[in-house]
Amino acid sequence: MCLSGHRKYPFGSNDPEIEKRGMEIMEKAIRLAEDLGIRIIQLAGYDVYYEDSSFETKKRFLKNLKKATHMAEKAGVVLGFETMETEFMNTVEKAMKYTTLVDSPYLNVYPDIGNITNAAIEYKNDVLEDMMIGKGHLCAMHLKETVPGKFREIPFGTGHVNFKEAIALAWQLGIRKYVTEFWYVGNENWKEDLVFAHDMFEKMLDEQMTRKDEKNVES
Repeated sequence: MCLSGHRKYPFGSNDPEIEKRGMEIMEKAIRLAEDLGIRIIQLAGYDVYYEDSSFETKKRFLKNLKKATHMAEKAGVVLGFETMETEFMNTVEKAMKYTTLVDSPYLNVYPDIGNITNAAIEYKNDVLEDMMIGKGHLCAMHLKETVPGKFREIPFGTGHVNFKEAIALAWQLGIRKYVTEFWYVGNENWKEDLVFAHDMFEKMLDEQMTRKDEKNVES
């Protein structure tokens, strides 16, 4: 389940009504996930979005994140931070800060490979090293294409994300859940775009499964 409502109603908002609404959304999402048997809720990694981030918004975000995680623990539902496009949480390393502070098996990281690829260029870091920081705490991977400085509406295969390397490492780190993000911008060939992306990622994931099977036979 992807929970995008926290962009408009973030945990760290300075407005008490927005903060309250954000927690209500979180509670209902966890309840729905429990009822439907959904195992993972993807959280948007924002303390605030339409407000200025500050020490107080970050402090409020952590406080409410702890409350949300306790609710998730009771329901047996895992929360996973999506690494976003903003400074607050655009790398696995930054997401791991809050995962460590809360210290619960029900709060993990759900990296967006497109966003952390852009962050790696900005900070002159290595994407795979950033992923390694989350070892043991990565619950799924968000497959999205980006180009430097742009995070949306980039067709697969036209950007700079090295999906093959990222998936290979993610598989080694135990990730078995992958979600692709598509953008429809009026392209008449949208069906062909879907088929292209499906075939591309199916091949990459099948390669990882085949390698695992070969290793099991050898052992």
